[in-house]
Amino acid sequence: MNKIEGFVFDWAGTTVDFGCFAPVQAFVQSFQAAGIEVTMAEARAPMGLLKRDHIKAMLAMPRIKELWESKHGRAADAHDVETIYACFEPLLLASLKMYTDPLPEVVQTVQLLRDAGLKIGSTTGYTDSMLEIVAAAAKPKGYAPDFWITPDSTEAYGRPYPYMIFRNIEALRLKAPHTVIKVGDTVADIQEGVNAAVWSVGVAIGSSQMGLGLGEYQLLPETEKQKAVLETESAFLSAGADFTITSMKELPDLVETINDLLQQGRKPGVK
Repeated sequence: MNKIEGFVFDWAGTTVDFGCFAPVQAFVQSFQAAGIEVTMAEARAPMGLLKRDHIKAMLAMPRIKELWESKHGRAADAHDVETIYACFEPLLLASLKMYTDPLPEVVQTVQLLRDAGLKIGSTTGYTDSMLEIVAAAAKPKGYAPDFWITPDSTEAYGRPYPYMIFRNIEALRLKAPHTVIKVGDTVADIQEGVNAAVWSVGVAIGSSQMGLGLGEYQLLPETEKQKAVLETESAFLSAGADFTITSMKELPDLVETINDLLQQGRKPGVK
């Protein structure tokens, strides 16, 4: 029982969609439709949350809140959240299939983990209808987890609540939270893992937290790449991550590291 049995991966920015661009573009466009110009950084900040919660978080940002009140003469309310979401959802659904390429090293790494007898689960901030598109398009490209779930199946309690991870543990028949590693690319992913008492790991390259496309990252000078990775990893550690990794290829070695810690009696969340 004192060894890792499975993983719970995020989707966009972790296993597919380098840089997590599909939802960012849709958030920017849906706020534009409401008369509010938001930045890419503002659209990224709450990434990983259930999408309605993401919109609420953006509307609560001081700059956006001020812009909204200046334009509409009042604070945004629940109706406004639904109006923006009604614009956001079809924009995202129309574009999702284009953002389903697995990140570099994901397909090979997942196969290595499976060959080692590990189960592969997943959680997301997408809804069922969104993830059905992503999962179907990613499968022929080589990535398909053993189980996926969205907040639709947890009464809309998405991240940072731990319930989707608990459902993975149940479905994959994993013995205990400390035998599970959650890997994600946002602060919300880290918080989800911490709240579930599993090993919480942030992946830097390709993450929404870093916010760079594949071409953008590849064109950076080596010193700038290192700086971007360190800043991203720092954000994950500040959110409570047990570990950070530069890319997914580091996971097999991380399993061995954590198995050694488990043999010493260590559990997630203990620094």
